[in-house]
Amino acid sequence: MTDQIPVLIGGVDHLQTDFNYSMAELRSLAQAADFKVIQQVHQRLPQVNNKTYFGPGKVQQIQHLAATHAIQTVIVNDELTPAQLRNLERSTQLYFLDRTELILQIFQKRAHSQQAQLQVAIAQLQYQLPRIHPSQNPLDQQRGGQGINNRGAGESQLELKQRQLRQRITQLQNKLQHTKQALTTQSERRQQQHLPQVALVGYTNAGKSTTFNQILAAVPHSKVSPVLVQDQLFATLDTTIRRIDVPQLPTFLLSDTIGFISQLPTTLIAAFRSTLQEAQTADLLIQVIDATHPQKETMIATTQQILTELGITQKPMIYAYNKADQLPAMAIPQISGPTIYYSAYQKKSIQALLHLIGQQLFRNYRSLKLLIPFNEYQIISYLEHQVFIQNRSYHATGILYQVLVQPADLPRLRPFIIEKT
Repeated sequence: MTDQIPVLIGGVDHLQTDFNYSMAELRSLAQAADFKVIQQVHQRLPQVNNKTYFGPGKVQQIQHLAATHAIQTVIVNDELTPAQLRNLERSTQLYFLDRTELILQIFQKRAHSQQAQLQVAIAQLQYQLPRIHPSQNPLDQQRGGQGINNRGAGESQLELKQRQLRQRITQLQNKLQHTKQALTTQSERRQQQHLPQVALVGYTNAGKSTTFNQILAAVPHSKVSPVLVQDQLFATLDTTIRRIDVPQLPTFLLSDTIGFISQLPTTLIAAFRSTLQEAQTADLLIQVIDATHPQKETMIATTQQILTELGITQKPMIYAYNKADQLPAMAIPQISGPTIYYSAYQKKSIQALLHLIGQQLFRNYRSLKLLIPFNEYQIISYLEHQVFIQNRSYHATGILYQVLVQPADLPRLRPFIIEKT
């Protein structure tokens, strides 16, 4: 593990109701980026200072605290404008990192697949582009060691640097487009299998990946690899998809997606739109929520807001309150409508979640009894490979099937129906 860089974190409380929660979240983000939070400051203002974000007195206090505790880096709980960033650094000779840039740094560390790396690189360059400026601040020449590049171009090279960045963004976007095309082809192939799709969504570190892995563990004889589970923000940046074959349900596809957070940079939302394609095409969403978190309602609202920004609306959703075993006097699993209180580490809870998935995902399916003559080879092949068979038996005139089918299958199978429920 690398040595942690000591930092001061700060924010302006401009009358928002969730300021304390947002600052606690900023502290967690800083820790996720391997910073060590030494000091924290805040200021109540009707609105932020247009020139320096903080008021003049608070800027002086930050400078004094930084000198006292040998701190060179300040993390701010908002996205700073280029002018605010420039003015703060010039007046304090400190290194300022805003919330957006901090999240970008975390994403850069967590990105493993080519797609995620390209998406993060594009978002970083788009963020940096308006922040290139001619400056006499000596800090501008010392950026490389802390993951920030391109902030200190000389004045004579400003336009050249901007053009180079735009060209680099275009190159990366073209490369990402090729990656997207391959993923789109894979998605189309999955859709051709006519398998319903379920996507786990929700706040980062709520337990999506743990839930995903425990559902996989419930699949008999499963040999697929689990996804990474770590107690940290944004452990998962890439969408993972697995086929779920459990005895009590028709086969479906389950995807684990990137976690959300409040004030997620718009550049990242746009960049990761293709990563969340599985949520966009899903037949059912499972929003995993940390039942123990005091700000869980805010987290639910944030998740809904980001889904709306991505155009993911009016989809059936299960509200899955994970870690409910830690709530006082709570017997789990507990289901009410599309809501479940559960623990991802409890087998009984996972079975209950699978039952709820079945109820929500297959509620429009019909149970049919079919008699298929032996010479109807195509129908028999379709049933054997594409339909959930509850029972089959062989008779003199053909094969008697008890199946669960989606409404789209009814016209094709209607001539063979002998009983419908």
